[in-house]
Amino acid sequence: ITCILLFLFSCKGEELPFIGHHTVNPDTKETIYHKIQPISFVNQEKEAITEEYLHGKITIVDFFFSTCPTICPVMTNNMVKIQKEFLKDSTVMLLSLSVTPELDNPEVLRAYANDKGVIDAKWNVTTGDKKHIYELARKSYFAVVEQGDGNLQDFIHTPNFVLIDKKKRIRGIYNGTLDDEIKRLIDDINLLTK
Repeated sequence: ITCILLFLFSCKGEELPFIGHHTVNPDTKETIYHKIQPISFVNQEKEAITEEYLHGKITIVDFFFSTCPTICPVMTNNMVKIQKEFLKDSTVMLLSLSVTPELDNPEVLRAYANDKGVIDAKWNVTTGDKKHIYELARKSYFAVVEQGDGNLQDFIHTPNFVLIDKKKRIRGIYNGTLDDEIKRLIDDINLLTK
């Protein structure tokens, strides 16, 4: 069966696409795919989370804030489903980045994680520098398309979940509020784990 791969979609039985720009090394002819930038956050346990956290892991990333009354509760419930699905697979991790880091300090994140059923060994709920988080969302994870500079007036509110492979490459972007997208994400995670 022939299928066409679009920018954000994959076909069952096919390799997942690589999201973002890529180049070809003229000497080796090797394709070099976009990789996410280094990260620096603090999680609900007041631990530093850096790019070492992602090393060798399949990671699902979302952007949220603890006081969000609209899409974030749905997204968090769907992250809980993913956490449950891959609870015993140590190669699959979850990473939530607060888009209101000035409000979501580690104590707030600890209470949020406790309330939502976050398992610390599987899921890091994080805060950090707003400009860093917003730059990552726009230029590294491609979770949002609108422009901004992470200043006081800037605000990101996206339903997107981003699937990162073990080599820090983006392999899919999914609407974290839709059940069929969560099913597709789970299928794609299973494809990456094989």
